[in-house]
Amino acid sequence: MQQRSIGDRQVGAIGLGAMPMSIEGRPDEARAIATVHAALDAGVTLIDTADAYHRDPTDVGHNEILLAKALRLAGAAADDVLVATKGGHRRPGDGSWYVQGDPGQLKKACEASLQRLDVEAIGLYQFHRPDPQVPYEDSVGAIRDLLDEGKIVMAGISNADLDQIRTAQQILGGRLVSVQNQFSPAFRSSEPELELCAELGIAFLPWSPLGGISRAGDLGTRHTVFADVAAARGVSPQQVCLAWQLAKAPVVIPIPGASRPESVRDSAAAAGLALTEDERTLLDQVG
Repeated sequence: MQQRSIGDRQVGAIGLGAMPMSIEGRPDEARAIATVHAALDAGVTLIDTADAYHRDPTDVGHNEILLAKALRLAGAAADDVLVATKGGHRRPGDGSWYVQGDPGQLKKACEASLQRLDVEAIGLYQFHRPDPQVPYEDSVGAIRDLLDEGKIVMAGISNADLDQIRTAQQILGGRLVSVQNQFSPAFRSSEPELELCAELGIAFLPWSPLGGISRAGDLGTRHTVFADVAAARGVSPQQVCLAWQLAKAPVVIPIPGASRPESVRDSAAAAGLALTEDERTLLDQVG
């Protein structure tokens, strides 16, 4: 798989969003572990998780624990994997979400993630979502402290706007390595943030890169052009979506979610799909 950069790390151009393996509708553990192993076999070396990726009130951190087990079972195959987790966005266990950007709570969340992932330092730790009740500078300051203390190797932010990206970069002393925002054919409002990341050399990690329309039929209905390009190429519409995003800028690393081995294999194949300039122009015009 082609490689792209997050800070000083090289990772596969397509990552894995692990959330579907732990929330509502999650698969059994055997299939989840098989999905992670299929990702590794396909060249995926970036896996995104969060402490909030769980279903029930009693299994906070389910996804982190699952990934730690899957990587442990993979042995040497997992040596080069960058696990990116997040703190600051919580689930009480009833399907809802709430933000928690208090610096002290963020540091406690990081400590808990360290234990669940069973690592001495988290490869990439991201502030999950801004908390309107806490100054953004204070929340990112906690991430800076974790970085300075060596509890995390690299720092990122998620669900951030242009001003927040610039603020985080300043507070972190130029050490911001990634921004994870929603971006897909159906959700393009983060394009200015993508462009800023490209300008600054910061990795841009689209979450939900298939826009919640990962089934080929739905994608074809909403975005006929993507389906048409896919049919002409003999690939899935999902691959066309991901290849289109990769073509946006060298800093883009999509993290499509998966809970089945066949899904992650299909997504990983997008790293080898080179769209023509005419195809990219056509897809850019689809709204």
